[in-house]
Amino acid sequence: MQNPAWVDELNPRQREAVTHGDGPLLVVAGAGSGKTRTLVCRVAYLIAQGNIPERILLLTFTRRAADDMLRRASPHVTSQSATTQRVWGGTFHAFANRILRIYARPAGLSGGFSVIDRSDAEDFLNVVRDELGLSRKGKRFPQKATCMDIYSRRVNSTNELDEVLARHYPWCAEWGAELSTLFKTYVERKQQQGVLDYDDLLLYLYHLLEDPRMARSIEERFDHVLVDEYQDTNRIQSGILARLRNSNRNIMVVGDDAQSIYGFRSATVRNILDFPIQFPGTTVVTLEQNYRSLQPILTTTNRVIAQAQDRYSKDLWATRGDGSRPELITCGNESDEDNEVVRLVLEHHEQGIPLRRQAVLFRAASHSTSLELALTRKNIPFRKYGGLRFLEAGHVKDVVSLLRLIENPRDEIAWFRVLQLISGIGPQTARQMIRHIAAHGFDATSIGSFKAPAAAWDSIGRLATLFRDASTITAHTPNTLIERVTTFYTPLLEQHYDNPGPRQQDLEHLVQLSAGYDSLRAFLDDLILDPPISTADLAGAPLKDDDWLVLTTIHSAKGLEWDVVYLIHAADGCLPSDMATGSREEIDEELRLTYVAMTRARDFLYVLWPLRFFGRTPGITDRHIFVQRSRFLSDKVLETMERRSIGRASDDDIEWMHADDPDRDIAARIRDIWK
Repeated sequence: MQNPAWVDELNPRQREAVTHGDGPLLVVAGAGSGKTRTLVCRVAYLIAQGNIPERILLLTFTRRAADDMLRRASPHVTSQSATTQRVWGGTFHAFANRILRIYARPAGLSGGFSVIDRSDAEDFLNVVRDELGLSRKGKRFPQKATCMDIYSRRVNSTNELDEVLARHYPWCAEWGAELSTLFKTYVERKQQQGVLDYDDLLLYLYHLLEDPRMARSIEERFDHVLVDEYQDTNRIQSGILARLRNSNRNIMVVGDDAQSIYGFRSATVRNILDFPIQFPGTTVVTLEQNYRSLQPILTTTNRVIAQAQDRYSKDLWATRGDGSRPELITCGNESDEDNEVVRLVLEHHEQGIPLRRQAVLFRAASHSTSLELALTRKNIPFRKYGGLRFLEAGHVKDVVSLLRLIENPRDEIAWFRVLQLISGIGPQTARQMIRHIAAHGFDATSIGSFKAPAAAWDSIGRLATLFRDASTITAHTPNTLIERVTTFYTPLLEQHYDNPGPRQQDLEHLVQLSAGYDSLRAFLDDLILDPPISTADLAGAPLKDDDWLVLTTIHSAKGLEWDVVYLIHAADGCLPSDMATGSREEIDEELRLTYVAMTRARDFLYVLWPLRFFGRTPGITDRHIFVQRSRFLSDKVLETMERRSIGRASDDDIEWMHADDPDRDIAARIRDIWK
């Protein structure tokens, strides 16, 4: 079949990847090399070649990324009978959830299982932790968040618990036996209640695919599998893909080993490095033509990543041409670094580059603390990325817990949260009420027959009525059901939270979000697996200006770009972090993190580091340490950069200080003290 005309608009390497025939394909896509365009065109090309859209699986790391890719692919598909909207697109977790809903019985699940988010999983684990008496040990037992981190790393890395503790949590190694018991009990309790956490979604799918019949049935659903950001996958995800492509080897993965920076989430760069071993006969296509940065920036970043121990060799070159060389700026201290960033930001702003096209990047969120004060003093608006997400807001979690109970009355963690919203009910009474509900076969309406404290009677009656009403509202109108739940919840919102107005807007937003769904289950799955990123009650004072400087950690900056990038605190101990230098693998990931930061720049790149760090209270104490520049800024890298220093004595000052002055004999004055 003849290639579509738009294929000729691709560069030669992109065209090779897009028009690849059958068999495994690895696209090593350098930063800014048009990775997304290549993946988009591959989807469109497959459909144009007659492949059925429903038999194409596109896996990404956010649902928005999948939606955006399919939207961009749509104009390239001219057939009236084929549409990109029928492609299976979404995240690994959403895909696993969808498959498990279809194959629930073979997976050992009930079709009505609930999915809980990270914070609910921590709470669930904490309940088990308390019940086992681990919170009352003579020595302090790890907190719930640490326990969940250990559990998640054990599951996703597939390493044994002892190995995980020794390598990543040595301070918890003494609790190995207790943690093993905790996790075993946690898993048993989830299974009893029909509850899955994020890790379970992948784990259940992985083990379901161990069954040859199930693997064959699921594999036969898809003629082609495409995976974005493959360098960010973990071993479980890699194993799922291997089992999905056991006989049909049509798999295309796109990624960049140089941008593998999520080891703390159990992602491993070995997945992309070893892909040709896992899938023999792999065709490897390397995208080196960069559409983002000017050549001097690429010259520097090529030398940075060349220091990596294991990598795919590539030498990015610029489509956009030449420009200014990156600058390495050595600062006397943090205050000098802050002042120089402020000066450069304002200078570029005067040159016509909006604040929002400039970004300050740093390894850890705490590294921008003093800069934020400097920006505030200069009235420069900024936004720092991070903070509480929509589903982490208390009022949203309350309503979602109510909805989860309507969908799955066995969800004890949801019951525990909802019941304690009611006046007169504490933890002990809540446990008694949950036992009462369990004794009545988890009939949610049985809550009305519990002999509650007098202060709770009215709310308990309203809650029982809510569950009775929910059973009469058709499952095909979740927005009507959510409206009913928010009506019940509004008095509790006003009782438990200050400033309920903006929070009420979040609940109205939930109703609006649910309008396009056919069932409550589908809505809850999407809400938990791909939640909105912010919540109204977190909004600060409105910005008078619609422009602002971006402050962000390097991890949050991945995939983004700005005209001007300032990488601050580029000192050893900060970059690499002194907490991530325990092994060669950790140091290599810190090197890749540096590379990711520097390749976000389009036109100007500034790398700054202070010679001296003060203690926690600069200006009050002069405790300080001297540091060295990042080990990743080697002599070969520095050959490609302009270098200058600020915040130290100028040449004129040095000459003046060394000049002789007969009237200034300080040594003689000191001797005279002892006359």
